[in-house]
Amino acid sequence: MTRKKKRRSSKNKISNLTNTILSILKKERNKSFNYKQIAAKLGVNDASSRNQIIKKLQQLKAKKEIEEVERGKFKAIPTADYHTGILDLSHKGSGYVISDEFEDDIHIASNNINRALDGDEVEFYVYKRLKRGRREGEITRVLKRAKNDYVGVIQVHDNYAFVIPDSTKMYKDIFVPINKINKAEEGDKVLVSLDEWPENQDSPSGRVLKVLGKPGEHNTEIHSILAEYGLPYEFPYEVEEFANKLDTSITKEEIAKRRDMRDVLTFTIDPKDAKDFDDALSFQILENGLYEIGIHIADVSHYVKPNTVLDDEAYERATSVYLVDRVVPMLPEILSNNACSLRPHEEKYTFSAVFHLDEKAEVKDQWFGRTVTYSDARFAYEEAQSVIESKTNVIPKEVSLSGKEYHTDQHIADAILKMDELAKKMRTKRMRSGAISFDKVEVKFNLDEDNNPTGVYFKTSQDANKLIEEFMLLANRKVAEFVGKQKPPKTFVYRVHDEPDDSKLAALQNIVGRFGYKLNFKDKKSTTASLNNLLKDVVGKKEQNLVDTLAIRSMSKAEYTTHNIGHYGLAFDYYSHFTSPIRRYPDVMAHRLLQRYLDGEKSANEEVYEDRCVHSSNMEYLATKAERDSIKYMQIKFMQDHQDEEFVGVISGVTDWGIYVEIIDNKCEGMVRVRDITDDHYEFDESEYALIGRNTKNMYQLGDEVVVTVKNTDLVKKHLDFNLLGKYND
Repeated sequence: MTRKKKRRSSKNKISNLTNTILSILKKERNKSFNYKQIAAKLGVNDASSRNQIIKKLQQLKAKKEIEEVERGKFKAIPTADYHTGILDLSHKGSGYVISDEFEDDIHIASNNINRALDGDEVEFYVYKRLKRGRREGEITRVLKRAKNDYVGVIQVHDNYAFVIPDSTKMYKDIFVPINKINKAEEGDKVLVSLDEWPENQDSPSGRVLKVLGKPGEHNTEIHSILAEYGLPYEFPYEVEEFANKLDTSITKEEIAKRRDMRDVLTFTIDPKDAKDFDDALSFQILENGLYEIGIHIADVSHYVKPNTVLDDEAYERATSVYLVDRVVPMLPEILSNNACSLRPHEEKYTFSAVFHLDEKAEVKDQWFGRTVTYSDARFAYEEAQSVIESKTNVIPKEVSLSGKEYHTDQHIADAILKMDELAKKMRTKRMRSGAISFDKVEVKFNLDEDNNPTGVYFKTSQDANKLIEEFMLLANRKVAEFVGKQKPPKTFVYRVHDEPDDSKLAALQNIVGRFGYKLNFKDKKSTTASLNNLLKDVVGKKEQNLVDTLAIRSMSKAEYTTHNIGHYGLAFDYYSHFTSPIRRYPDVMAHRLLQRYLDGEKSANEEVYEDRCVHSSNMEYLATKAERDSIKYMQIKFMQDHQDEEFVGVISGVTDWGIYVEIIDNKCEGMVRVRDITDDHYEFDESEYALIGRNTKNMYQLGDEVVVTVKNTDLVKKHLDFNLLGKYND
């Protein structure tokens, strides 16, 4: 007779049981659990596993790490070990929590993310031990989602659908019930709302808010960029209607309340393709020999009043968004391109900062207030530049003059030349005071009528640009200083820029040292001097764009706040944004607050304005990301038509999965994947910023010039892949 085998219970030890139990109890620390519930969470049900759990619960209780709240039911003991921060998720699924409570970021392994998403405000626990020399933690709960809406491509099945998000940082597809697909069809690009994420569900559930179009189509991709960052591309009907009903006429009654400067020579200098003109300059020589220069800004706050749908919409947007083929304005067209645009030969309501300057460009007197002005001429930067370079009274024929007999060509040319002279003196003083000269090259595109890129060009700052910049900086600085020195202190909106972080500067030195540049961080003066020398030395070099980008990244981020700490990059103790209220809501706030204090009213509520500053900073950040994405999209679109060409590029980044290469001629950046470099097995050497061949010792290092061709262009994912042909001149 065959002997029946005796069934044995599992004797396998459950690994990492202490941390697993603590994690379960801490994640839901308002609940209590018995051993059966913990076993169910772990997916075990044999006697050996249950006994291990029971024993471990008693050990943790004895160590006072957990408490028995009723017979057989346990809870985590509340401690001060929980912290809050913002999750920065990597493309690989792990991430870091950035918290004010810690000097270093806390690494979170992918299995400890616990349904948190990129940018979420989270509560987290930090382990007592260090792992690989760094602090490790675990997210215990999500306090606030950074966003609920995602862009992706929908896959439709019989009874349900999934949206595959475009963002590589969104690590889960979104489940959509078939009755919530909003008429989307298979393969459509959609905007989906993440509605819930039940604990027993692997993926979050959502609903389709909007069908954006077919992937790869131009408007679909541009609208997708805006939707990804929660940026609108049209105004609600009630906002347009409200704006269109505003009285935008210039009345005698309103003029009587303002300083009338219509007879003073006034003109605008803007990009040649500008649609709105929110600032103008006026110039006259006073009897005492001083120069009166007015910086006149569109009086947006005259039309955009608090507690209206127009103001609410402007605040929500907080900024205009400048994409490669369009502007998404903060204000409806009736204001941005009409009533608040200082167009030539039109009277406009303005808010002005008027200065009396001497030959040394020193301010001898100042005045702030509401004005009415008349623009005598509209210059493009190139036209003003031609006046500066020729140093004559020849005004380009494209410039339309007002025809006033006392505003001749000579008068206008003399004004531009004198203002250029004064601007250069102000700039020299600013640089001596420790300002940093960031003149980063801007990538621009020539577009055909279908918005296809036909060419790439670079926008650089010339004297005419710097003339406008210096006078705008003067107005912003002096307005902030005027309010900032009030006694008692008054609430105001400042644009601040903190000193750079030492570790970021050290990292910058480490990289630029590879190109032979040396920085001196002994003190503030030597730091700014060596940064300026670096930025000057790289002009025209192959590594210029890389070094410019790295130098900017080493700086702190400028932001809006009511707490003034000065502006490090500009070397100003006081600085605000006053000069662009058509496109920036903080400027609207600055106008309102300045007028309030000119009228002798008490200080505004600081808490309210600080909240508005935080919102404005956040929206500016999203707009900047959208603008970068649109440039990346257009660069990839441009490269689609150049698949057979060889390009010389600079290695701009090195990782363990490949190298990033920026093409010198057009600044398009793409990736060469390490698996596609087939002449050897390449390994990443972090200390050398290089990929090194195991056998040949061939090295591809940050800053090397290489030759590439286009391998793949992906407009949907905004990704460009290159084939590597080898080093340039090898």
